[in-house]
Amino acid sequence: MISRKKIIYPVNAALRKYLKTYQRERKLPVSYPQLKFYTESLPLIDHKGKDTLWETVMYPQDQIADIHNGLKQVYAMLKAGGDIKVQKHLYIERIDYCSFGNSHPFRIKIVNSYNDVHDYFYIKIPDASRVYGLELEHILSPNQLNYIVDEHTLVEEHIAGIPGDVFLPLYSTRPEFNPKRIAKEFVKFNERCFVRLLGDMRAYNFVFDITPDFDDFQFRIRAIDFDQQFFEGSLKIYLPQYFKENSPYVDMALKHFNKDVMLQYQQEERALITRRIKEERYRLTDLRDVLVKDEISTTEKIKQLGFELAEYYQDPVFGRCTSMGELIDRSLKRVLITTHIKSTL
Repeated sequence: MISRKKIIYPVNAALRKYLKTYQRERKLPVSYPQLKFYTESLPLIDHKGKDTLWETVMYPQDQIADIHNGLKQVYAMLKAGGDIKVQKHLYIERIDYCSFGNSHPFRIKIVNSYNDVHDYFYIKIPDASRVYGLELEHILSPNQLNYIVDEHTLVEEHIAGIPGDVFLPLYSTRPEFNPKRIAKEFVKFNERCFVRLLGDMRAYNFVFDITPDFDDFQFRIRAIDFDQQFFEGSLKIYLPQYFKENSPYVDMALKHFNKDVMLQYQQEERALITRRIKEERYRLTDLRDVLVKDEISTTEKIKQLGFELAEYYQDPVFGRCTSMGELIDRSLKRVLITTHIKSTL
């Protein structure tokens, strides 16, 4: 069971030093606490008239120009290496706030005045769990991520895609979409999450990125919520297959694949992770050195997860781990040294 309210862990000095080394920490012109001082808000309703759980916020007239200019600078830092020339034709159309969830994000809608093309980015509370999740996603997954951390602020780029809970009823039955390719990607995504201990990947916490190929469509599932990076104690939290919201994807995989095919896709994903571990071994070593000393979960949850992983893998080393950092370190080492795996689905 997932904790109703996850503890927000601060970004400590060692993690900040790591982030600065790898150009993730920068001084920002606008901070999360500054954005909290809005004066009015209105519920944001979607095109179907449904409440989105976001509210559009407004600021005093004498502050709007400074806030908007600062946000455009943040966007330039996130997307263009800080080149302020890209700001000239950009404007902030809307600032939305969501009180739902752990990170209480602000979502910024920024528009190109030349062609009306818009983009989003997010400003959040800098939770260490989320920062570790973003960094591991960048290093170990097929997807690179842009984010910036400041003292009281975390800035993230928007991850484009169709949410998993929206994709299923609207897109999965389209005749041009091969359900075997959808199921294959879910098996691989399930394995990615388990190896790097990313939890709570229910359908609304990941998106589908769809790419037309010359003879078919390719699918990539991307995580969009990293609050539950190695925090919970139950092993099942790190396997998307166990969430009822994902049952249709599990059923799709069981319908189209036998055990041998699933093992093939799991091994393919582990091989890709192995390559990324080797390519980024120095960076991962630096991150591990910070992680093993950081307090990012409770003693009870660490013990529970260590016991369950030891039982699952028949590997007593997990049971002797005393931090989430040691558990993820052992999980990644198993990918490097173990060729035999068993099917999780």
